[in-house]
Amino acid sequence: MAFDFIHQALQKRRQDDLLRQPIVVESSAGALIKVGEQHFLNFSSNDYLGQRQNHVVMQAWVNGIADYGVGSAASPLVTGHTRAHQALQDALAQGLQRDKVLLFSSGFAANQAICQALLHEKGWVIADKLMHASFNEGAMSSKAKFLRFAHNDLTHLRTLLAKNNDDCLIATEGVFSMDGDQAPLDKLSDIAQQHQAWLMVDDAHGFGVFGETGMGCVEQYSLSQAQVPILMGTFGKAIGTSGAFVAGSEALIDFLTNFAKHYIYSTAMPPAMAVATLASVVTMQQGSQREVLRTNISLFKALCAERGIPLMPSNSAIQPIFIGSPNLALQASNKLKSLGIWVTAIRYPTVPKGKDRLRITLSASHQKTDIQALVDALCLCHLADGEQNQL
Repeated sequence: MAFDFIHQALQKRRQDDLLRQPIVVESSAGALIKVGEQHFLNFSSNDYLGQRQNHVVMQAWVNGIADYGVGSAASPLVTGHTRAHQALQDALAQGLQRDKVLLFSSGFAANQAICQALLHEKGWVIADKLMHASFNEGAMSSKAKFLRFAHNDLTHLRTLLAKNNDDCLIATEGVFSMDGDQAPLDKLSDIAQQHQAWLMVDDAHGFGVFGETGMGCVEQYSLSQAQVPILMGTFGKAIGTSGAFVAGSEALIDFLTNFAKHYIYSTAMPPAMAVATLASVVTMQQGSQREVLRTNISLFKALCAERGIPLMPSNSAIQPIFIGSPNLALQASNKLKSLGIWVTAIRYPTVPKGKDRLRITLSASHQKTDIQALVDALCLCHLADGEQNQL
């Protein structure tokens, strides 16, 4: 029978405790979600600042619909690029201190576009081992030679660069999406310049959170356009809307405008979303929610230290607890759900085999009592030091 491998692959995922199914969220308000008939404290959201339910942002979306309707109706190079899109691009370029910015429908599309347009058959791309799948898939599909260096291992990166004489792109994340730690961007930038390579930063989880004005890890490290020629960020995390951008030199953005198929042949993001996104960026830059998030992160880490709950090294909103088994990670997640706490088990292939974990994400929407309830639940699930075998 044709395509028998479909059933075989699904059966294998079931046997390995790796099968995935979407859940239906009935409603959400702040840090609460409703699944079925039960409410949960949600610690699996990337809405780090609570912006998706910010009244200023929601009203901006309504105003955008009144001005432009609900969709863009065309690709950007036809009639889909509106004044709302241009205003967002201009504001981002100014805030990021880049020449120009280009908008994409998603971070996945932006990373794929970079790879598809820039990576040619004589080029090299060297990515951190934990670089996001959206970039890795694009790099593997390109004609360039694709290598990966051990996570944040600068010595290994230098070894790989010593073999390169052509156009080379070094790719990393500002904040790594599954581990929550950060890349040493200042050192990576120095290495890239020493080898006449370009550094690209995927700052999906840093944009809106880090930096003096919330413009991300590149701002945190005060890195110029020359030091980080390609900067990608998304709006679906801290900004609370959807879509993504690539920022860089005028030549880079003009090149992508003309050669990036994911931009040329995709319908533009709804202009109302661009209006809401700009409102969210402006609100984010005021800093109050970023300060609340920092306080919540510090509180969670302090309470876990007091209770002996081992965390992976991270100062970001992403606070993973290593489990090491897909079955045990699912058990722990289900126990937490029985206590009204929603924390997702992250398993292969999202993380390497044997690196299964609970991925806890904190938000400015969480109250102090929410975080205390989370830590109490983690203890009840025997996740303190030496207790994982009781799961």
